[in-house]
Amino acid sequence: MAIPQEVIEEIKYRNDIETTISQYVNLKRRGKNLVGLCPFHSEKTPSFTIYPENGSFYCFGCGVGGDVITFTGLIENLDYIESVKLLAEKSGVTLPQDGYDDSMQKLKNRIYDINRETAKFFHNHLLSDGGKWAREYLLGRGLTPKTIKQFGLGAAPDSWDSLIKHLKEKGYTISEMLTANVIGKSQRGTYYDRFRKRVMFPIINIRGNVVGFSGRAMPGEDKMGGKYVNTSDTPVYKKSENLFGINYAKNHCSDQIILVEGNMDVISLHQAGFCNAVAPLGTAFTSEQVNLIARYTKEIVLMLDADAAGQKAIRRASQLLENTGLNVRVVVIPDGKDPDEFIKNNGADRFKALLSGAVSDIEYKLLMAADGLLLDTDDGRLKYLSKAAQILSTTDDVMARDIYIGRLCEKYEVSRTALTSKVEEYRKQNKRTQRKKEINDVIRPKFTKDDINPERRKSLKGVSAEETLIAVLLQHPDFLDYAKENLPPDKMITNLNMRIYQTLLDINSQGRIPDISVFAQSYSSGEVGYLVSLQNSGKAGENAKIVLKDCIKVILEENTLLSFGKEENQNTEDWASKLQEIINKKSKGNG
Repeated sequence: MAIPQEVIEEIKYRNDIETTISQYVNLKRRGKNLVGLCPFHSEKTPSFTIYPENGSFYCFGCGVGGDVITFTGLIENLDYIESVKLLAEKSGVTLPQDGYDDSMQKLKNRIYDINRETAKFFHNHLLSDGGKWAREYLLGRGLTPKTIKQFGLGAAPDSWDSLIKHLKEKGYTISEMLTANVIGKSQRGTYYDRFRKRVMFPIINIRGNVVGFSGRAMPGEDKMGGKYVNTSDTPVYKKSENLFGINYAKNHCSDQIILVEGNMDVISLHQAGFCNAVAPLGTAFTSEQVNLIARYTKEIVLMLDADAAGQKAIRRASQLLENTGLNVRVVVIPDGKDPDEFIKNNGADRFKALLSGAVSDIEYKLLMAADGLLLDTDDGRLKYLSKAAQILSTTDDVMARDIYIGRLCEKYEVSRTALTSKVEEYRKQNKRTQRKKEINDVIRPKFTKDDINPERRKSLKGVSAEETLIAVLLQHPDFLDYAKENLPPDKMITNLNMRIYQTLLDINSQGRIPDISVFAQSYSSGEVGYLVSLQNSGKAGENAKIVLKDCIKVILEENTLLSFGKEENQNTEDWASKLQEIINKKSKGNG
């Protein structure tokens, strides 16, 4: 059973969609609606729209849409029930103790419990005689007992089934352990501990729950299984949406977050007093991680390793951060050291000085553009200045462009007019490219409908009528009785629209008014976005009842045409004559 609709309505009433979304997105009023940059994909021109009139939102760029509950789930990485609970808690709404299906939430709670118990198991083993090897390793890396305890570090025993036995004693099933990904299953059907003789780093999410683990092999023992073994995605964990150390950093990063590469970098910096450091989790920096960071800070300092992989990661991170509104700075660590090594060898004061010398993202790009070029030759200087002009063309900050153009002209003895002209040339190219992208972003939802409803190709005319019918019924639910009398659900052309139409009729038969939240519980996020786009379209027009009648007529006619095509062993001449008869009737009707 679902949470009672009246409870959902109360939660939505108390959590105004404009107020809620404005905590994450900078909104501007456009007529009766509001617009902003979409938090779910990168864009320079706002395509994310809020419709306060019906409490919904829709992005014309990526097709995501829904209500305040849907938005909360997407931005906080929660399922529907978790989103409802969070908003209820924020607004003081008491949820019924039963009456809704919370089986997924119960499973997640069991996984959280398994992870917490597993973290305790690893930590206790670290402190035992059997974990001396891991203790010595961590202490040898400069960590204090206090830091080891703070981060809940542990050690996995050199055993195939110690954790399995421990969790069984605590009442957890093999199935639950597999779902939590703390154990594996061999091809022979036997079960084994996933983490064996590894230093263990528990991964803790923003709410303080242990969601996964990263296990590091001892130096020289990483031939089997690699240097790191990490938890795979589970119902409570997606590595692309989490950051190591964010549970602590969120309370210390209002001004700045430091992005480093590894777990040990984070821990060393926190131990030295830099509690605003975080790291990706064994993966490239992602747009989801960018969105997470942007909710907590104004500035991000990229301090990734100085090797080729680290520099590539900085370039990728810079691209992802371009349209976030965050101030981006970069630190290049001397001598190719990583942050952990640097702070151990030089201390916190030197690190603080290094941090204060962080260069802007543009300045870093200008420095890196010179790599591999012979700047003492005319050809090398020309190539570098062309690269520099491209870099400067990407910023809209007129003063920054002017300052860097001046510096480059003075350093390389080139006229300001020439370099400025080259920058403006690239800016015009950028604008043309951006315009094409914006047009594509606006057009894309029309085509992504094919992804949401691949059966559209059956009959574009018929499906267009279906979409208009759904738009009318969402905007004018008082017409549902008329629709039910004149259009049986099985006459709809596509399965998705048939399912939506049937849901609308079911809601109406229960004496309830259709609402997007009803669909959010059982439809995919793409399908909900599709519905919101229809709900807020102008398809219904001013004469909605007439539009509805026309839609029903078209759907029935197209359904009839399609049904002829499906008939097996149909005599071709007979089929053609019947088809012509239908076409003639349609022509007379149009006349």
